[in-house]
Amino acid sequence: MKLILAVDALIPPLTGIGRYAWELASHYQACSKEFDSIRYYFADRWIADPADMLQGLGSEAVTPTRDRGFFRAPKSWRRWRMQRDLRQHVFHSPNYFLPESVDGGIVTVHDLSVFKYPETHPAARIKHFESGFASTLKRAAHLITDSEAIRAEVIDYFGWSPTRITAIGLGARQEFRPRSAHEIAAELNEHGLVHGEYSLCVSTLEPRKRIDRLLAAYLDLPSSLRTRYPLVLAGSTGWLSDALREQIERGEREGWLRYLGFVEEAFLPLLYSGARAFLFPSIYEGFGLPVLEAMASGIPTLTSNCSSLPEVADGAAWLVEPDDHKLLRDGIELVLCDETWRRAATARGLHVASTVSWERCAKRTLAVCRRFG
Repeated sequence: MKLILAVDALIPPLTGIGRYAWELASHYQACSKEFDSIRYYFADRWIADPADMLQGLGSEAVTPTRDRGFFRAPKSWRRWRMQRDLRQHVFHSPNYFLPESVDGGIVTVHDLSVFKYPETHPAARIKHFESGFASTLKRAAHLITDSEAIRAEVIDYFGWSPTRITAIGLGARQEFRPRSAHEIAAELNEHGLVHGEYSLCVSTLEPRKRIDRLLAAYLDLPSSLRTRYPLVLAGSTGWLSDALREQIERGEREGWLRYLGFVEEAFLPLLYSGARAFLFPSIYEGFGLPVLEAMASGIPTLTSNCSSLPEVADGAAWLVEPDDHKLLRDGIELVLCDETWRRAATARGLHVASTVSWERCAKRTLAVCRRFG
């Protein structure tokens, strides 16, 4: 099989889509002998090693030469060769869009938030979808989604045949696992945290994540509970509103909230495994990878009862309507305090997480690609 994987999402620090692309690329590199040809594409260039992208070192492949290597091929000839290679390979874009020169490729559509919640996206991104996504759908041979929930949305929203869309769930890295207090005490102490004595939310701070609702519900908990288990927020600022910023600053002043901002990849699994509970009330997700990572870490989890999140949790999380203040507040208290539920949720979450992996995701994705190669 001849395959091209687009790696335009490999921009550090990795977002969810970047993580997805990196896990696919890593798996394909590890099993490269299974391919007749495997290539990595970025902006009309071949990338020799996708890992270089994470270091900002993405490099163009060696350009063909003539006569002892002293003559650089004309741009028109290189463009012709690029077009030939694109035609001879199955092309997979993990990031919504096919290059204009690709006809018949495979595209991963992670969610439809740009259409359903345009207010949560920058204007430039909305314009990009408006100008280019219809063309991608017209040329795509097959679509992949991260969940059955998004697969159903794509079928309904764009009128695509169910036979042309495959749902393939994501995975959690092996670094996300339960850890004892002794194992991570030093790392947590560097951030002023103690194992089992904080709740956690890992999320970009943007409207559809409902962080404002989470903070309002947490503030309404009994003060003794907030003091005993302060809330830790980790994630990039995203589209941080002034009102949310004020909520965060108030919580930090009152001592029941810590905002860590972006957390380095090496520390993130430790942060998860030290939490007493994980809280993720997002109203819309293509998959909800943080929920899976929390469950793989053995952490009792609360999440929303909408979009793909119940599918990902698979009975292991406490589900709430994120816009219902009382249900959210009561759910947080239960997840923090109900020991019987917590034990059952931890066991169920570990089981659910054990049934999925990035390797399984990559193998199923490759199986789809093989159907067209």
